[in-house]
Amino acid sequence: MTRVPKQRQQTGHDPIESAPPPGHSETTDYSGATDLSAVLDEACLSTVAKAHEVIELRRDFAARSGSRLASCARQAAARFSAGGRLLAFGNGGSATDAQQLATLFLCPGGTAPPLPALGLASDTAVTTALSDDIGVQVVFARQIAAIGRPTDIAIGLSTSGNSENLLRAFDEASRRDLLTIGIAGYNGGKMAELASLDFLFIASSSSIHRIQETQTTIYHVLWELIVAELGQQAVSGS
Repeated sequence: MTRVPKQRQQTGHDPIESAPPPGHSETTDYSGATDLSAVLDEACLSTVAKAHEVIELRRDFAARSGSRLASCARQAAARFSAGGRLLAFGNGGSATDAQQLATLFLCPGGTAPPLPALGLASDTAVTTALSDDIGVQVVFARQIAAIGRPTDIAIGLSTSGNSENLLRAFDEASRRDLLTIGIAGYNGGKMAELASLDFLFIASSSSIHRIQETQTTIYHVLWELIVAELGQQAVSGS
């Protein structure tokens, strides 16, 4: 006959199942002991601090690289005027940013003109085929070799600046005379050592979150400058 533990006979609960988890205090009260106001105040202060941090990072970038960003926009606008396209690429979250960047050029909304752009990380058939047959290190370089033209613009995003498939993509793009633009974080990583990059813009931070927030600002401003430059060219041409 199965013996039922005395505690279970008295309470109806299995002592093992009802035992508190490690670190749990028997006196913990989840019904309202937490000071909600203090938690909200702390969250508010944290959010404000992070906002100030990214604002300062953007200001620092503008001071260091604003003129180069404007020069980059002029050269990119000239490529678009010559029939060029934007080829954007990155890995992970940067792949999402690259697709958002391509979408920004393709479907800007409002009165801004749509501009031809491709997100090289978006075609799963192509990226998985190249990764499986050859290796992930060539997923962008092979696409640039296949479709890249001298009038095109290659722009790659990376938080670390060390992604091997981006480094190879830039080298391939440079060999084919594309305008090459890198957007990185930290100190630029290996992208800072590339001779094949025409422009490198760095969000100098050790926080991935602040890097990505600043990178988003960088490519949105780049798009605005390109559109403005194309508008000036259209007025001058008319």
